[in-house]
Amino acid sequence: MCTTCGCSDAAHTTITDLTGAEGSHHDHHDHHHPHPHDHPHDHDHPHDHTHAEPAPAPGQTRTIQLEEQILAKNDLLAARNRGWLEARGVLAVNLMSSPGAGKTTLLERTIRDLGGEVPIAVVEGDQETLLDAERIRSTGAPVVQINTGAGCHLDAEMLAGGLRTLDPAPGTLLLIENVGNLVCPALFDLGERGKIVIISVTEGADKPLKYPHMFRAAELMIVNKVDLAPYVDFDIDQCIAYARQINPKLDVLRVSATRGDGLDAWYGWLRDQLSPRP
Repeated sequence: MCTTCGCSDAAHTTITDLTGAEGSHHDHHDHHHPHPHDHPHDHDHPHDHTHAEPAPAPGQTRTIQLEEQILAKNDLLAARNRGWLEARGVLAVNLMSSPGAGKTTLLERTIRDLGGEVPIAVVEGDQETLLDAERIRSTGAPVVQINTGAGCHLDAEMLAGGLRTLDPAPGTLLLIENVGNLVCPALFDLGERGKIVIISVTEGADKPLKYPHMFRAAELMIVNKVDLAPYVDFDIDQCIAYARQINPKLDVLRVSATRGDGLDAWYGWLRDQLSPRP
């Protein structure tokens, strides 16, 4: 049992290759990871404690130790993923949201608009079904589906298996669509360059206050479905203010993945990330 989020780490996870070997399934527990050695990195992780923690109540010590072990193992594997991606010049970004915020629609539009400019590949994360991966495949982009079973998030080991299967070409933009959840995906480093949180105007504007770790972990917030703003009770400015109360450095974009509003700014953000860093 994963003490961090309550999902079972023994859940049956499968990786399905939709790039050509249709119906190819793999169990992620037996995967080795893409890179044989560790790479140092400066990212903060959930298990790093920079302040004194209160003493655990009786019976909690074992739970805290297990949580630290799980996150420490994940961070080690994430460092390997990060080194493997950097060695290939692959830019990986992790898109997270609650279900229905429009992640898959945004990916479809992004692939169709930018696919002629940069090679794009996708890792799809869901508990069950290949539905979203099939939508991505229809765009022509290479895609691998990771079904987590009872798991509520992707982790570094799952992504390592997905990378082995997907085998993205050097220079690829790798878009990772995490399982729809505003809690657990923020806790697990995958080895990605950055985390993006997507919120839609059909949700509550107070989501940043209710799920602060997600908005603290992200470097970009995309407010999606702005075309529906006139028809719903959602204060976009207030939502942004709440988010920046949690994370003052958070970049924010307002988009409509269906109508096209704000997509030039989104593509500009991706181009900036793709540019060589000093």
